[in-house]
Amino acid sequence: MDNVLTFKRGRIPLLISMPHAGLKLTPVVEAALVDEALSLPDTDWHIPRLYDFAAELGASTLAAEYSRFVIDLNRPADDKPMYAGATTGLFPSILFDGVPLFKDGQTPSAEERARYLQQIWTPYHQTLEQELQRMRDEFGYALLFDAHSIRGHIPHLFDGRLPDFNLGTFNGASCDPELASRMEQVCAAAKDYSHVLNGRFKGGHITRHYGNPANNIHAVQLELAQSTYMDEFVPFHYRPDLAEPTRAVLKPLLETFIAWGQERFG
Repeated sequence: MDNVLTFKRGRIPLLISMPHAGLKLTPVVEAALVDEALSLPDTDWHIPRLYDFAAELGASTLAAEYSRFVIDLNRPADDKPMYAGATTGLFPSILFDGVPLFKDGQTPSAEERARYLQQIWTPYHQTLEQELQRMRDEFGYALLFDAHSIRGHIPHLFDGRLPDFNLGTFNGASCDPELASRMEQVCAAAKDYSHVLNGRFKGGHITRHYGNPANNIHAVQLELAQSTYMDEFVPFHYRPDLAEPTRAVLKPLLETFIAWGQERFG
């Protein structure tokens, strides 16, 4: 495998994880995809660009380079389901719309997928774990923000239309409740946007596995409706006219995360 992730170390104890931003495909996966999947419709498009103010804040960033169609970095290695009802697994077999991902008889082999687990999934999680541990050792605590986006209306996965800002803390298990409350207040103050805490998206494997308040590691996931910053359909253009007002909420959201940590841990 060539480069499987992009990691930039910051100067404060905040790590922004972007596990679904990758666009690369392996030759085996690319050759097997159905036509509807070739545009990579289920990607968390433009997330690194949307959060490019992270360096100014001093946060560390970790972004995937490979598409979730190869392997989903926000699923556990044992592929235990994250949500009740329709969902996608460690090795997705369907698009979010329910269409089969691969042509008949061309699903990647177990051996090929074992290679993806070893060479793509494992390095991402090793980097994530090591950076959180470094932060906790250096600062006494670590903050993890798992950044995602999705189309606001996908009937196969959820009823109705998603709120714009979907905060997830695994029903309060991944971070301090005061932190979650403060972040929800930031979203509530953004009158042009809707929000929910622990709605349809409560946090995937990364939030659930690494969030450990008892060990001073606090994790929050944000699933952002893509209509807040881009065109949701091909060719998935980034829309600065939409993105800038959204970034004006995202930045104070993360500043609130940082400030809470400084107040709590000094």
